[in-house]
Amino acid sequence: MLVLLAGCRRGAFPEYPANYREFAYVTNGAANTVTVLDLVYLRQDKVLQVGQSPSGIAVNPVRNEVYVANAGSGTITVINTELNRIEATIGVQRGPYSIAVSHDGKRAYTANSGSNSVSVIDLDTRRQIAVVGAGEKPGVVVVAPDDRAVVITNRESGSVSVYAVSTEQAAPPLKLRSTWGNCPEATDALIIKDSTKVFVTCSANRQVMAVWLAADPNEWRGKQDPSLQRDAFLTMLDVGDTPMQITMKPDGGEIFVSNFNSNTISEISTWTNEVSNTFPIGPHPVHGVIGKDNTFWVSNFGADMLSLYSIDDGKRVGSVRSGTAPDALAFSRDEHLLLAANSKSGDVAVIRTVGRNGQPELFTMLPTGAQPNAIGVKSFSVK
Repeated sequence: MLVLLAGCRRGAFPEYPANYREFAYVTNGAANTVTVLDLVYLRQDKVLQVGQSPSGIAVNPVRNEVYVANAGSGTITVINTELNRIEATIGVQRGPYSIAVSHDGKRAYTANSGSNSVSVIDLDTRRQIAVVGAGEKPGVVVVAPDDRAVVITNRESGSVSVYAVSTEQAAPPLKLRSTWGNCPEATDALIIKDSTKVFVTCSANRQVMAVWLAADPNEWRGKQDPSLQRDAFLTMLDVGDTPMQITMKPDGGEIFVSNFNSNTISEISTWTNEVSNTFPIGPHPVHGVIGKDNTFWVSNFGADMLSLYSIDDGKRVGSVRSGTAPDALAFSRDEHLLLAANSKSGDVAVIRTVGRNGQPELFTMLPTGAQPNAIGVKSFSVK
């Protein structure tokens, strides 16, 4: 379904087939809208009215759909990306803060901050099929790459909840498997590529928690060592002040943590569970993305700019101006463009990762609504 992009001279815009489509969906928390940006023609396509206080967004990897968690109205908005229109609104519990979609595209999970619960949504029938208890003020929900586990961070209770996923008719679709405490203000979570570990930022104590996720008993790990079939606490890692978001290198070997109040990023080996180093990056780093060339882009909330860090060289190599208080980041599919949601100026900075002189450059600013806070990108070909 995805297309190969042609005609990509250095510094030039790619040439796309006539049936290629690519859109960015930006949630505007204070405007109750989602702005649709056309990434082929670099213009605003539509503004969709959704629920109150939209926050999280998730892209279906199989269907041409995007899902928006409306924290203020307790609903999920389903957007048809081929027509860029709202197809359905699904009721969940109070305060759905974030949403994640299974890798087979069949289910979605929401962390309901206002009701201390997790909702399971069947995306075929577009309805909530189960609700499971969580800790206090659950915030971020992530799904393991093998779809066997769901992890929730509970910010107020300072804990992490791990759930077992089942698709069998007689079994509950989601069941609490383990809970791990002593992670004050648990904020973000990332499950590594082989689904064996989850790393969680504990924002109030300058640490990252690492937890082993139970191996499949039918997999070689589980057969080799039955003790690996249980979730297990691994370690607490010291990073910088107020660790926020975690992102992973494309090869999965390292993760990087944005330390908001120490103006640094920390590098962690996913193999040894050790902090390799902590580097200065810029005022109040809040979000990061890593490209296929191992360039780490970081939004500096306190400096109205993005910093570039070369992982291969181990140093900061530059910066690009953005709008006011940049937050969420997202690449276009081919990584020719980087989008930065500017939470205080109500727009998105469109940055060419390779500009006319071979260096990154700000290309344009596209308007959104008030307080843009999340970005989802979807590309596809129409028949």
